[in-house]
Amino acid sequence: MADKNQDAPIKLGIYGKKRVPEGWSAADIIAASLSLLWLAGSGLFFLFAGSPDANPRFDPIVFVLILIAVTMPVALFWVGASAAKSARIMREESTRLQSAIDAMRHTYIQQQQMANMSVRPTVEKKLDQLVAAQKQAESAMATFASVRSRQAGPPPAAPQGAPVDDAQPSLALGTPAEEMQPPLSVEDFIRALNFPETADDQEGFRALRRALQDRTAAKLVRSAQDVLTLLSQDGIYMDDLNPDRSRPELWRRFAQGERGAAIAALGGVRDRSCLALTSGRMRQDPIFRDAAHHFLRQFDHTFSAFEKTASDQEINDLSDTRTARAFMLLGRVSGTFD
Repeated sequence: MADKNQDAPIKLGIYGKKRVPEGWSAADIIAASLSLLWLAGSGLFFLFAGSPDANPRFDPIVFVLILIAVTMPVALFWVGASAAKSARIMREESTRLQSAIDAMRHTYIQQQQMANMSVRPTVEKKLDQLVAAQKQAESAMATFASVRSRQAGPPPAAPQGAPVDDAQPSLALGTPAEEMQPPLSVEDFIRALNFPETADDQEGFRALRRALQDRTAAKLVRSAQDVLTLLSQDGIYMDDLNPDRSRPELWRRFAQGERGAAIAALGGVRDRSCLALTSGRMRQDPIFRDAAHHFLRQFDHTFSAFEKTASDQEINDLSDTRTARAFMLLGRVSGTFD
């Protein structure tokens, strides 16, 4: 029983170690010393002060005032000591909480990196398979065309006197399918860069399919889709951003190669939380950093060609798309407008 009574005041700490009860702190010692000095000084004062009246009459008001004068400083000493101890405890708790937050952030970053590393080999394997299948199909078509040309032999000579029809054009073999498609309109290009609004946006999906059939626009659309998907993992959506709109003249100067403070207004995203999250992701996630730089290059090249024939209204419409907002966000984080 004696051992249990001795171990009773000892409690377990946060990390499972036994925490020894603390003794008097420096604030307690100072408060006790000041209290003793004050009480001793008060006692000496009343001892040697004396009274002119041999039979002093008891006065309640004087007694209360004397009691307050003696006890009030003592109470203030101990209130100050308690405040000092509370401040020390708050500092310790703040340090402990900051350490816990740092550990949680480090764990989250490690999990994200491991998840990205596990996804990347799968995606690269799928891309390699698609490239290999495309090469096999092209080689098979080339072999088939060469065999047909050898088997057919030279074309038969036209009979004498037969008219020659020069008006009918000849279709060369091996014409790419995308060259037979009508050119992508500016309206469909801008609508594709904004992506479909909802699952029922038929016009948006039609424009997106048309853009993916265009070789130049497809590169920008795919890179923008990759970046928007990665940003959504951190809860960053382009619809939530409200960037400052820039004049078409500023966009034209950027397309013509001007850089620096003169075009810094293009990075009109002011949301501090989105900028901080994107900047942290750029520093810590190499996959996101590569995708962002690839997207910035594609947007720069595509917009430089688009600006040469676009009107001011078309540039304004493009600058209000989700792709352009992602360009403003990533461009400001990566220093494109510096």
